[in-house]
Amino acid sequence: MLNWRRDPDNERRKMQHEWRMKQLAKDIEQIERETEQLRQESAKLRLQNAKGRQLLASIDALCFPPESSSIPASATEPDSKPSSP
Repeated sequence: MLNWRRDPDNERRKMQHEWRMKQLAKDIEQIERETEQLRQESAKLRLQNAKGRQLLASIDALCFPPESSSIPASATEPDSKPSSP
C-alpha cells in the first residue's frame, strides 16, 4: 500500500497557476489587439506620407520649374575645352 498524504498547498498552487494562465491569455489578446491597431495606424500613416510626398513634389514643380534652375548655364559649348590663361 502506498503512503499517500494530501498536499494542502497543491490545490492553492494549482488555482494560482490557472489564474495566472488566464491572466496571461488576456494579456496576449490585449497585445494582439494593440498590435493590429498599430498596424492599421501605420498603414494610414504610410498613405498620408505618400500623399504628402506627392504634394511636395507638385509644389516643387510649380514653384521651381526646371527652366528656373539656380545653376547658370555655361557660356562655353559642352565639347569645348576651357581657355588657358
